[in-house]
Amino acid sequence: MKIICIGRNYIEHAKELSNPIPKEPVFFLKPDTALSKNKQPFYYPDFSNEIHHEIELVIKINRLGKNIEQRFAHKYYDEIGIGIDFTARDIQEVCKQKGLPWEKAKAFDYSAPLGGFVPKSNFENLNNIGFHLDINGKPAQTGNSKDMIFNFDTIISFVSKYFTLKIGDLIFTGTPAGVGPVHKGDLLECYLEEEKLLQLQVK
Repeated sequence: MKIICIGRNYIEHAKELSNPIPKEPVFFLKPDTALSKNKQPFYYPDFSNEIHHEIELVIKINRLGKNIEQRFAHKYYDEIGIGIDFTARDIQEVCKQKGLPWEKAKAFDYSAPLGGFVPKSNFENLNNIGFHLDINGKPAQTGNSKDMIFNFDTIISFVSKYFTLKIGDLIFTGTPAGVGPVHKGDLLECYLEEEKLLQLQVK
């Protein structure tokens, strides 16, 4: 099982980190050890002083595929969920400055909390799905799939040129603007539309 993460997929998020707007999907991988389940605490790692939240829509691959044409990509997932891409922003900035890979800032243990999934048939328009993150009961980050630079089908088609997609693979589809730090004691609650699918405590 692979965890594929799309970076810089919302224009305003790219701008807030002073990143260029990509002309094609930017992606990286996390190992399965990055996963944590709903209500499992997130323990602040001792190697970073600046862990940021990045809420994301997640799609789960339901069939084997390689070199998938975009017009057929919708057949390769039938559920949409919610997750967080925790990022050690201080470490990432050092890596970026030195031109180094980001893995130690992005792929560390439990850096990919994953909530529940709902059938994509629940949504009238996959290009208009709202989602948001509350921290300690207050709004922290809000997004909508309509603001994605590359939609679900484009992402699946592009990634499958490079990697064979397998059943159970997860694609974190990018985060909107509003990323920020989390602190010990914070309660994070993630909503897909108005349904809470992920909750965790930072310890």
